[in-house]
Amino acid sequence: MIGEDHTLVVEIHGTRRGREGMALPHTSGASRRARPWALLAVVCAVFAALTLVAEGIVGGLLVLVVGVAGAALTAMGTWWVVSHRGVVRLVGTLLVVGAPVAILLIYAQADLWPTALVAIALWAAAVACARTALRAARRPDGMRAVARAAPRHPVLIMNPKSGGGKVGRFGLVEKSEALGARVVLLDPEVVTDVAALARQAVAEGADLLGVAGGDGTQARVAEVAAEYDLPFLVISAGTRNHFAMDLGLDREDPARCLDALADGEELRVDLGVVGGHAFVNTASFGVYAEIVQRPEYRDAKADSALAALPDLLLGYAGTTLDAATDGTRLEAQQALLVSNNPYSSPEPMGARRSRLDLGVLGVVGIRVNNAAQAADVALRGARAAGLHLLTSREVVIGSAAERVAVAVDGEALTMPTPVICSIRPGALRVRVPRLRPGAPEAAPPMQWSEVLALALNRPGAGAAG
Repeated sequence: MIGEDHTLVVEIHGTRRGREGMALPHTSGASRRARPWALLAVVCAVFAALTLVAEGIVGGLLVLVVGVAGAALTAMGTWWVVSHRGVVRLVGTLLVVGAPVAILLIYAQADLWPTALVAIALWAAAVACARTALRAARRPDGMRAVARAAPRHPVLIMNPKSGGGKVGRFGLVEKSEALGARVVLLDPEVVTDVAALARQAVAEGADLLGVAGGDGTQARVAEVAAEYDLPFLVISAGTRNHFAMDLGLDREDPARCLDALADGEELRVDLGVVGGHAFVNTASFGVYAEIVQRPEYRDAKADSALAALPDLLLGYAGTTLDAATDGTRLEAQQALLVSNNPYSSPEPMGARRSRLDLGVLGVVGIRVNNAAQAADVALRGARAAGLHLLTSREVVIGSAAERVAVAVDGEALTMPTPVICSIRPGALRVRVPRLRPGAPEAAPPMQWSEVLALALNRPGAGAAG
């Protein structure tokens, strides 16, 4: 973000950093709002520990050890389920189901139910309060919206099959035409070059391009809108609508996105580029990209993924990847995910991006080769040796293979190596309704040292990262 003093500020893992990478302190007002929650988090955590101590050394340790061991065994079982077939997968399934049951039985046999239940409840409350404190302390500025005149010749491209038929179910064609837009309805039985349709619309005088469809279709039309510096309208008619969610649009009722035609404003957001192809969400390499390439994936995603994972994870198929970022090199990764701005957690399926205008790519690298490493990731998250979270303005993906599979916003492609990923800051003008639900708040990375600093009201609390 370019502030009024022209200092470059980038939000990385919830921390504002300047050009030299030094943490910038948050306002004292934010720290004051966060302190009560931080204090409550510390109190809950202390009482959770005291609950275990009150049970005695043996009882308290048993609750703790059994819980941690159960979580590790469940993660190991999950690894065997996804990375093996036959008997090993069956053993893994039994472990995934049996480990939690064993925990319950041990607690019941040792009469530790009350202690375990109270400790777990207190710890859950501590984590919830800590995250609330961190959100308050790190509350980022939102993306800046600018008022613009309504378009006079909007053209909307709609895929009637997308999202299970949302275009027809919500009457998007009729509502769009009533608002003065021209609708181009795709034929689901015919492979259509939507970028060519968008360029034709521009040649015919369109002053806004919009899409009711999946993120892959949106990315191709967004690239054309950016090329001609035209506003782009996102209609949340896809299946998951990740881009719409991060723009703060209504994902339950895509018709509300059409309000932007009459009463809208513009956001300037970044556009990712991989091998010359634009993406609004992610470019994935490795395991997931290999699965997306399979013809059966579209019709049976879960079954085809489960069938392919053992070969891909254990190295019988697919290739490992190297990634060179602005300041770090990742080697022999099984999967790499490059996102248009960083996600709030390593798993984009359930996470979101608090900003789309930071001018940096998010990078997630994964290398898990056995059950112990899977358990490490399950227990330590982003601190595990097999998981890397980075940000970078450019990422170069290398491999021993001449070409690698790439899933670009869920669309299957192959590209020659090395593959270069970059970002175009502020390249896309997105027109959104002035009144919209707003994106849900991102859960910040957990930093107990920062929570403690907020609770103790130490100088600079909330700026740690």
